[in-house]
Amino acid sequence: MGTFKIEGGHSLSGEITPQGAKNEALQILCAVLLTAEEVTIHNIPNIVDVNKLISILEDLGVKIQKKSKGSYTFKADDVNLDYLQSEQFKQDGRGLRGSIMLVGPLLARFGKGYIPKPGGDKIGRRRLDTHFEGFINLGAKFRYNKEEYFYGVEAKKLKGTYMLLDEASVTGTANILMAAVLAEGTTTIYNAACEPYLQQLCKMLNRMGAKISGVGSNLLVIEGVDQLGGTEHTMLPDMIEIGSWIGLAAMTRSELTIKNVSWDDLGQIPTVFQKLGIRLERKGDDIYIPEHKNGYEIQNYIDGSILTIADAPWPGLTPDLLSIILVVATQAKGEVLIHQKMFESRLFFVDKLLDMGAKIILCDPHRATVIGHDFKSTLKATTMTSPDIRAGVSLLIAALSAKGTSTIHNIEQIDRGYEDIDTRLRAIGAKITRV
Repeated sequence: MGTFKIEGGHSLSGEITPQGAKNEALQILCAVLLTAEEVTIHNIPNIVDVNKLISILEDLGVKIQKKSKGSYTFKADDVNLDYLQSEQFKQDGRGLRGSIMLVGPLLARFGKGYIPKPGGDKIGRRRLDTHFEGFINLGAKFRYNKEEYFYGVEAKKLKGTYMLLDEASVTGTANILMAAVLAEGTTTIYNAACEPYLQQLCKMLNRMGAKISGVGSNLLVIEGVDQLGGTEHTMLPDMIEIGSWIGLAAMTRSELTIKNVSWDDLGQIPTVFQKLGIRLERKGDDIYIPEHKNGYEIQNYIDGSILTIADAPWPGLTPDLLSIILVVATQAKGEVLIHQKMFESRLFFVDKLLDMGAKIILCDPHRATVIGHDFKSTLKATTMTSPDIRAGVSLLIAALSAKGTSTIHNIEQIDRGYEDIDTRLRAIGAKITRV
């Protein structure tokens, strides 16, 4: 198990460039299975979860060539479907939640898709009903092996239909969408997710020959086509990483520039940090965060009541940033209620922040009230373990602002979502070593 040693309390400075978007990569990479032609993808992040998925594609028989850093070509013209029934696949697929999105493309193109119950972060229940109900609506037969926790869907030919999703699941929408592009007739998906990463998937599929309309809305209409061709695609920067660096700059009172952020795809993120009192400026497509020498003050609502920051489906705030926002609030002036609606275990990492001296009241599994220190007392260094990707980075940000040397164990969780994070942080002045 890997460990970070972090000497906190130092100001950082310079420029940092966000990696390609992890959550987009997991969708886009699965989509290469929809065609026998070559697909070239740029700005792929070099992180554990994405590399695991590339490895699964390789084992499936996809021909993969690395062209340069972050750029690969994929050709799925000789897919080995027997691998889906192998013990190796049951093992590999279980270790990666994003592997669920292999099912839609495989079902659409080959008439069958299988997946072991996926793993991923232990942040609460993450059900798969939306995915499989969508496949069943398209005409697939569903089966589940309880002994092996192994799911399967099969269909001779998918048929387009109308469906109202029970939740605006991003991965569920992506999976159903990828199945529907090769279905017979027209599919209408209402209450579809409409995140920028899903819009990216739609645009890529349309370039491949799909007929998807309503991109960017929660009502997608897909006219099925017989086959798709190759394309070239460049992924957006990772908005969660961008939010992480905004929080890092504020907590360490550092002057930072975040490069090439694709500002127009950030939605609520800059506004939410501004509500915490953090000043940031748009410079072209960069975000400039000045040094917050005098700290930052949380805005109340107009009537003076306490600010609530909650997650919501796009264009609301992504739940992946709430852990970081909570940490940033520990040094703000004022109070804020953090309401994490989606996952009932995601706020349990606050006990580690309490050990560091933060003032947080965990109201219930979904809500925490944070009373900021206003930098009048700093967080104290401690030893902790990363429970999931986002909580891990939040604790890392807390450690970089704390006095003394902190230790974070289980950093493999952080590596799952952040590319070469210690090297990139050292480049802007962080004192962090990987043990």
